[in-house]
Amino acid sequence: MDDFSRRAILALSAVGGAALSFEEARAAAFGNPDEPPQGAINSSPAAISDPGPQNPALARELPAFQSPPPTDVGTMPMLWSSFNIMPKRIQAGGWGRQVTITEFPASKDVSGVDMRLGPGGIRELHWHLANEWGIVTKGRCRTTLLDQNGNANIQDVGPGDLWFFPAGCPHALQGLGPEGAEFLLVFDDAHQSEFSTLLLTDWIAHTPPEILAQNFGVPVETFKNIPLHDLWIFQGKEPGPLAAAQAAVGAGGKAQQPFTFSLTATTPVKQNESGTIYLADSHNFKASTTIAAALETIKPGALRRLHWHPNADEWQYWIKGQGRMTVFDAGPRATTFDFRPGDVGVVPRNQGHYILNTGTEDLQVLVIFKAPEYQEVDLSNWLTHTPPDLVAQHLNIDPAVLARFPKDKVGIQPA
Repeated sequence: MDDFSRRAILALSAVGGAALSFEEARAAAFGNPDEPPQGAINSSPAAISDPGPQNPALARELPAFQSPPPTDVGTMPMLWSSFNIMPKRIQAGGWGRQVTITEFPASKDVSGVDMRLGPGGIRELHWHLANEWGIVTKGRCRTTLLDQNGNANIQDVGPGDLWFFPAGCPHALQGLGPEGAEFLLVFDDAHQSEFSTLLLTDWIAHTPPEILAQNFGVPVETFKNIPLHDLWIFQGKEPGPLAAAQAAVGAGGKAQQPFTFSLTATTPVKQNESGTIYLADSHNFKASTTIAAALETIKPGALRRLHWHPNADEWQYWIKGQGRMTVFDAGPRATTFDFRPGDVGVVPRNQGHYILNTGTEDLQVLVIFKAPEYQEVDLSNWLTHTPPDLVAQHLNIDPAVLARFPKDKVGIQPA
């Protein structure tokens, strides 16, 4: 059913089914409560035509920008971006592309990196000024970390597994097996660039050889063949068994808490016929002190209910499927965005929103918060925990109907 037909039917039902002309139905249909009326429903075909110039590929990907719902109102910052429009830096062992506050000004809390390592590909030994949170989306890779207490931590991770590397802790990543790995990195600093990190090869190359010799207690000639340019991502040899790598670094003590975590091995916080939500924050992934995350799978036609987050902006990474989201703010302001795989989005703290699966396959989106714990306020849960008579006076809805509203804290509603 097209948008006008649905709204016209709603308008008809609102007046008891009386016959309405096109103009009357259009005037009575739900839409922007402010003046002037907005949306194609309030216009004529000639007025809304778009002769061009156009980029049809982009127009098809972002239909809500071409014809916004009439409930959209006002202007908001651009809360949509995409890894698909970011340039890749490609080297022998893999590639990376990033979205920082420079490329996506709405993302004020975190930056993100989409990285691919081929089989044996190595992201060279390095460290950051910010904390690094990661999730594997395809394949397998090996993480190598020296923690704050001088303990070595080496683990193999696969799809749905996470890691958290504290700022200043040196680490490396290497693709495993026949397909290597692809993963998302999130830094809790919106300015952190993947292309500006503290690299082992850079430091060695920019330290006087005699200082290196004295530091390591070896002859100066030891360093005659060091790389003069950083490696960043390079092709390495397939690593041996995990147990052998762990044994090779010596005992070194044990970490106070694991720096890796299997998200999809946990019990979902929500699971029904409409979808699944997994949650990881400092309550169950104790190392992750500054990043909370939820992995949401939404079935076709299902709705991630209207809600907001009181403790942090929501940064989104769209993994598969397609969806639509409207963000609401005071003003009133409301803007609708369409998303596809590889896109990223931001919902500022306390701004209301929903996600609708508009495709024919499962939608999966990862939502990230720069916060130690996940917090959510669900609109339906709020209204069902407010005296019904009070809500009824606000919305002109029968209290008996209000009683049917969902009462759970986190919700996915069926089509």
